[in-house]
Amino acid sequence: MRKLDLRTGRPVWMAYRAPSVPAGRLSRDITTQILIVGMGISGAMMAEELTGEGHDVVMIDRRGPLLGSTPATTALVQYEIDTPLSRLKLKIGRTDAERAWRRSRLAVMNLKAHIEALNIACDLVPRPTLYLAGNELSGRALQAEAEARREAGLLSRYLTAKPLREEFGIDRDGAILSHDNLALDPRKLTAGLLGIARSRGARLYKSVEATTFEHSGNGVQVATAEGPVISASHVVLCTGYELLPFVPADNHQVISTWAIATGPQKRNLWPQQAFIWEASDPYLYMRATKDGRVVCGGEDEDFQDEARRDALIPEKTAAIRSKLKKLMPGLDTTPQFAWAGAFGSTSTGLPVIGAVPGKPRIHAVMGYGGNGITYSRIASEIVSAAIVGRSDGDADLFDFPRP
Repeated sequence: MRKLDLRTGRPVWMAYRAPSVPAGRLSRDITTQILIVGMGISGAMMAEELTGEGHDVVMIDRRGPLLGSTPATTALVQYEIDTPLSRLKLKIGRTDAERAWRRSRLAVMNLKAHIEALNIACDLVPRPTLYLAGNELSGRALQAEAEARREAGLLSRYLTAKPLREEFGIDRDGAILSHDNLALDPRKLTAGLLGIARSRGARLYKSVEATTFEHSGNGVQVATAEGPVISASHVVLCTGYELLPFVPADNHQVISTWAIATGPQKRNLWPQQAFIWEASDPYLYMRATKDGRVVCGGEDEDFQDEARRDALIPEKTAAIRSKLKKLMPGLDTTPQFAWAGAFGSTSTGLPVIGAVPGKPRIHAVMGYGGNGITYSRIASEIVSAAIVGRSDGDADLFDFPRP
């Protein structure tokens, strides 16, 4: 497995208490129906979905629950994909691009309904999103993006400079306003999902590193660095950006990102506490927490050297703070938290979800981009369907590229 230091610094979510998630030590060989490798947000969603369908589930993680990249997310749970719809149409065709965007919208709706039905306390609040004009899309191009969304059945409103300034106090040439995205605490959500999976019988083991995967016609034998072997009918790899050698990564790259969070300042926040992100490269993105902190990130760079990434934290913190102050002059931009992290990306901005080529009993989830939580929901739906032989009408959009 490619081992990465997935985050450095102190993410803002560490300021809030999340439920503890007990995990045991693996001391002997075990057998299960489904083995999930990884106990972050994607693994937690997968475990809750699969145990909800009555499957026997084992989870392992070489660190432990919630200790990978999950705390590093800024948790803007949006249906808007990193690749604008107007551009994704040029990459994969109009029909598939619209399907991908609509499935992303459905995933956000399903996630909200699911969290509410399970009564998970994770500070869930619907939020509108402002997609600001930037160096990638502005003027007519941004208007065309809004029109492409409307044609796909995705309600969007294009704001020119005057209404944008009057309604939100932001001085930009224009923006696209959309609705019903989700703000939440990712650690609380992950802990809640894992707790529910445990209550249904899922077995969680920490400090377990999978070393080899022997795939056969009726199952997978997973050896661990600690000695015990896990026999499973299916394996689901939810290892985030730490990829196993046999998982094709031709269309996958790991990118470095940085973020800050201010102190609580509810009186200074912008109208509706809308999510804000830019049609720029690199783009700035921001949101508010329940207690009024401003979380702001960006300055992404296309490299995965952890030492270099971490050395840039002071410089990137200053750059993000400067951009935030320019956009929102009324904010106190003094950072109380600053951190760096890694995330995976693909050329289309879509994740890769499906059975590993040549290994139909090993399923992988990778390439989350800026939509990790949304894509994790899609992955839980697609993989759970595949395991029982149920069709998912959009699975082909996210499958591994075939030679």
